[in-house]
Amino acid sequence: MRGDTVPGHFICERAKCIFEELKAKAESSGDSASTNRYETFRASKGWFERFKQRCEVKSVIRHGEAASANHEAADSFKMEFQRLMEDEGYLPQQVFNCDETGLFWKKMPKRTFITREEASIPGHKPMKDQLTLLVGANASGDFKLKPMLVYHSDTPRVFKQKKIIKANLGVFWRCNKNAWVTRHVFNEWAIEVFCPSVKAYLERNRLPLKAMLLLDNAPGHDPALAESLEAQFSFITVKFLPPNTTPLLQPMDQQVISNFKKLYTKKMFTKCFEATEADKNLTLKEFWKTQFTIFDCVRLIVSAWNDVSIRVFNSARKPLWPSVVQEADVSFAQEDSIETEIVTLGQAMGLEVDEDDVEEMIQDHEVELTTEELIELEKSTEHDSGEEEHCEDDHVVTVQELKDLFSSWEAVKSVVRKHPDIALTELKTCDYEDKVLSYFKNLKKKWQRQTTLDSFFKRPRKDPDSASNSTRRSGTNPDDASILPDVTIQLL
Repeated sequence: MRGDTVPGHFICERAKCIFEELKAKAESSGDSASTNRYETFRASKGWFERFKQRCEVKSVIRHGEAASANHEAADSFKMEFQRLMEDEGYLPQQVFNCDETGLFWKKMPKRTFITREEASIPGHKPMKDQLTLLVGANASGDFKLKPMLVYHSDTPRVFKQKKIIKANLGVFWRCNKNAWVTRHVFNEWAIEVFCPSVKAYLERNRLPLKAMLLLDNAPGHDPALAESLEAQFSFITVKFLPPNTTPLLQPMDQQVISNFKKLYTKKMFTKCFEATEADKNLTLKEFWKTQFTIFDCVRLIVSAWNDVSIRVFNSARKPLWPSVVQEADVSFAQEDSIETEIVTLGQAMGLEVDEDDVEEMIQDHEVELTTEELIELEKSTEHDSGEEEHCEDDHVVTVQELKDLFSSWEAVKSVVRKHPDIALTELKTCDYEDKVLSYFKNLKKKWQRQTTLDSFFKRPRKDPDSASNSTRRSGTNPDDASILPDVTIQLL
């Protein structure tokens, strides 16, 4: 789950496994020239530290038994939360919650499917493309927040062809190369979508102008969000769940996201079925390639999110706030009904699919990808054959821009020091450096180019002597993978 602790040695072991799999695959191709250029990858402590810098993974130290005291921490927070609701007089309409989830929007059952024209497709791999969604609603379930969709392309080709205005999509569209919810894009959504829409909802329903946003400890959730909202939206309180209590208390994880994904899958299967029925010569493979686009996906996401019932949202509050639940456990029957409809649609298209396959498809959005799938996903998002225009990371800053910034700032300070009120200027200067310039200073420190999986194997082998000399100079052992810290990472 997002926010869970992953031991550093586990990440290193997984990295070595990926390396060995790729190396064996390349060697089996018989390319001896490439094989001779392979490096020995040890997943050392130094590599691990550089990996964290490249991926902006943050270390979180958990003392004592905090990491394992899930149920104890959850029970304590539940009592604290319910007292707070009573003391502050919060209504279910005023308490909001949101959460991220990964979605492979082109997703079919893993088992080989059979179409009218193809008896079978040996070795068929499900087509995948990943995006991240942020969804949320209030505890009463009568107000759903506008979802945020983070994709690896800012303006997909289909948007240009159809002249799509992103503001009218029904989702808050953002992009970065990894399709992740970063703190910056989350704060953008909070300020531009969450706060204004909640204020309008409260005023429209003549409710007291106060609200709470309940979040888990995912890396993309800014601990300082409340301070960012204070100036313009002081009526909103931000509260975080204790670490390692997300699966127990996070309302969106209590069947809401699962129900949404099943609704999305049902709508996707329906679109497939209607298209292949309308054109008897159209195969599913051709449908995926030529007719099912990210724009179609967005429309299905919006429709599926709108179809999640109030009862599902309301029943999801049972673990944390049982007193506001009007009808408990009603969503189980609804999900079973959706699964049955998906299976019926799939079988009508010639798919080998049953209820277990549907459940596997839903869960697959959260599980670890295989090495082959990682390579395939990387190629699809980084080398899209010109199909889409990929965005740079939201706030990519070049080395030259950083140099210019620091140089200009020094020039500004030299002039500002001539101001007669030196106390005021020093205060403002320090404040700017702390709140703005510190970000770019940290960015400069961790600036390092990240290599792709393929290019890693194509790099010329390093001179062992130079490596050992470097080791002697630094006084560190490059193979020392011991005492690796645990880290908290964002798993989609």
